[in-house]
Amino acid sequence: MIPESFDYQRAGSVSEAISLLQQGGEETKILAGGHSLIPTMKLRLSTPETLIDIGGIPELKYINDKGDYLAIGAGTTHWAIESSDLVSQKAPALSHAAGQIGDVQVRNRGTIGGVLAHSDPQADYPGVVLALDATIVVQGSGGVRTIPVSDYFTGLWETALGENEILTEIRIPTDSANANSCYLKFPQPASRYPYVGCAVAMSTSGGNCSDVRVGFSGVGECGFRDSGVEDAIRGQALNESSIGAASGKAAEGRSVLSDVFVSEEYRRAMAQVYAKRALTQLS
Repeated sequence: MIPESFDYQRAGSVSEAISLLQQGGEETKILAGGHSLIPTMKLRLSTPETLIDIGGIPELKYINDKGDYLAIGAGTTHWAIESSDLVSQKAPALSHAAGQIGDVQVRNRGTIGGVLAHSDPQADYPGVVLALDATIVVQGSGGVRTIPVSDYFTGLWETALGENEILTEIRIPTDSANANSCYLKFPQPASRYPYVGCAVAMSTSGGNCSDVRVGFSGVGECGFRDSGVEDAIRGQALNESSIGAASGKAAEGRSVLSDVFVSEEYRRAMAQVYAKRALTQLS
């Protein structure tokens, strides 16, 4: 399908983009790489009157080591994240996810901020940033504020972003669990979207799991932390038995997506499979 007609404006800075948002009102949307927004526009699920393009703003494109955390600009492309030595060392799960998104063209154009701003249930990053315990930085007319990732995803296509706010930065703690992290997924063959994506960040001591965070993408209406798996494996010796028992808790008590490709039952079963694989990989 073809999107409805819209006006197009290109912002040269974050402050200009915020000003244009204020002027445009409710029917104005931010355009970054476009790989999350444009498909919804083609399906007429989103019909903005105006698009504000922030894809060319240089101040949103960076990966910096701040000591306690990695600061990643919202305009940073998937390819830049995939190819960053800093990310692969400090948060390998994020590198794994970036390298599995779409194809080369998509990874060179799409941005991490664009994905997270839309809370697409079939995107890779939500489960990853949840497992990495990220902080989301947003900026609006009222200034800059930070949102714990645990409070950020609020539902299907919904986030804690306020009106006239722009996601500007993702902060990833540089802790031992994040340095020992991974992301595995069961992909849709054509689109490469995850039917199930599982991210795990885990610290170990003496062969035991001392701390763990597990995030899922593609399973529910939005990304989520799986406390059932975490509670079952935390403090336990890392062996086939404990990992099997913990992974069996995956998506327990959760509302799970069902579509023409994968049923709820199969998706739930695959959540357990991929939780087991991810935990095993890090043990």
